[in-house]
Amino acid sequence: MSETRKIYFLRLAGRVIAFIIAVLIYFFDKSVFDIAKGLNFFKEFSLLHILWAIWMTDMILQLIPVKSHISIGSQKVFESLFRPIMKKINYQSLKKYIKDTTASAYKVMAIWIVLTVAVSILHLTGIMDTGLMVLLATFFYVCDLICILIWCPFRLIMGNKCCTTCRIFNWDHLMMFLPIVAMGSFFSWSLFLVAFAVWLIWEICVFVYPERFWENSNMALRCSECTDKLCTQYCRKLRK
Repeated sequence: MSETRKIYFLRLAGRVIAFIIAVLIYFFDKSVFDIAKGLNFFKEFSLLHILWAIWMTDMILQLIPVKSHISIGSQKVFESLFRPIMKKINYQSLKKYIKDTTASAYKVMAIWIVLTVAVSILHLTGIMDTGLMVLLATFFYVCDLICILIWCPFRLIMGNKCCTTCRIFNWDHLMMFLPIVAMGSFFSWSLFLVAFAVWLIWEICVFVYPERFWENSNMALRCSECTDKLCTQYCRKLRK
């Protein structure tokens, strides 16, 4: 197991613990979630401020080329990590690859928007309170690393072989926080707007620098060059 994979499993354990703590707080002291309402974020300190700070830090790190134990799948957007192939790039094939993967990516987005609308309706009708909305985001926080380390349902739509080549790798926080926008608070909107900025930069780079996102133009994305080894059985079979 690579060092990066070990670190990601430790992060997964940390996220599971955070989710369990959030669930316990919900059942034993639901008032803690009040800071996620309106402008209550500025009224008093709670454990949710720590969670908010962790989420913000995670997103900021996606905007910085950090080479240490951050997956190349997330960092491939940066020029400093781009390793161009020696032979001439087939731009016609590259264009087709970006077109096909983008079509698949926005199928995922359409599904997530439907989910967001459903969650928003449940919240606005009072079925899901603020605490449950935050728990949902925390649950997605756990699922994000499960998708990377264990099994990812989006592969069924995307058709990508691993997270390193995934077209939507840095969509994670947008997908986490889009469903909680309906809360209409500083807590939810601050997280969503930063996540949207990360997503927007990623999408701009996909179309401006497409060669960074294709393994046939970026050597760093090839199995033979992989140092992350975050993949599970999907990519191990391909390496044999």
